[in-house]
Amino acid sequence: MKPKVFIAKPIPQEVEDFIAEHCDYKIWKGNGPIPEGELRKEIADVEGIMTPKGMITEDFLHHAPKLKVVSNIAVGYDGFDIEAMKARNVIGTHTPYVLDDSVADLVFGLILATSRRIVEFNQYVKEGKWNHHLDSQEFFGKDVHHATLGIIGLGRIGEKVVRRAKLGFGMNVLYHNRSRKLELEEEYGVLYRDMNALLEESDFVVVMLPLTEATYHAIGQEQFKSMKRDAVFINCSRGQVVDEVALIAALENKEILAAGLDVFEIEPVLNNNPLLKMDNVITLPHIGSCTEDTRFDMAMKAAENLVAGVTGQTPPNIVKELQ
Repeated sequence: MKPKVFIAKPIPQEVEDFIAEHCDYKIWKGNGPIPEGELRKEIADVEGIMTPKGMITEDFLHHAPKLKVVSNIAVGYDGFDIEAMKARNVIGTHTPYVLDDSVADLVFGLILATSRRIVEFNQYVKEGKWNHHLDSQEFFGKDVHHATLGIIGLGRIGEKVVRRAKLGFGMNVLYHNRSRKLELEEEYGVLYRDMNALLEESDFVVVMLPLTEATYHAIGQEQFKSMKRDAVFINCSRGQVVDEVALIAALENKEILAAGLDVFEIEPVLNNNPLLKMDNVITLPHIGSCTEDTRFDMAMKAAENLVAGVTGQTPPNIVKELQ
């Protein structure tokens, strides 16, 4: 008898067929996220669930007494209540590695769009305002090549950003991390800095921190005041690692030049968020991994984790806190 699992979002047919080979499954194919009440009914007798960024709480686990594995279709797992899952012997998995290059590409897209004011001037032209030569300083942007890039949180994605920065743009790269990356320092000539030094020296500051209790609002008023007045701030990690009120104040007070954001403290972003009115801020709807190939690879990796977890094997991508 095949183990029962529930898939909480539509997935590619090839991935669904793979799960069907090993599991008795049901899948949510409705528009938008599955309603919480519907999800609670579906998990009552399943051994596994595959979910996009699931919020796995003690109450959730109470409604899934047979649950063995939660397979996140994402690299982040800040929605996991680790202690509650440990107490219930529920495995949690995620999808590292497959999205690293896609997110790194987006980081550089934001660096270029903010520094060269691409979105702003695209709108300028489309609104019919380009009727003279733009040779005055008010239209100047900021060079990326050979500038100094500071990365806060040098994990897998940060390493991909380093490669693009050094080999593609000849940038001077600084980093701050819990531990030194000596091999990366040797290979690419990147330099370790404490937080204050990195902020003071960098032309571009990229945050790639995971969201934990320790990193919540890690970047706030003090950090923005330490940056150069022409610094560009980029966040493609988690919105809550940044104090958004402090970021807004830093932009309004011209303490930094611009920002490129794929994430926000509240998502979807609220319509009255002041960031949406600022020409020097690029705002994206958390699309770091949104390419067809990457999303397919994420779904397949999540499916492999799910199947392994409900068939007595060890999933290849158990989150480290639950290993």
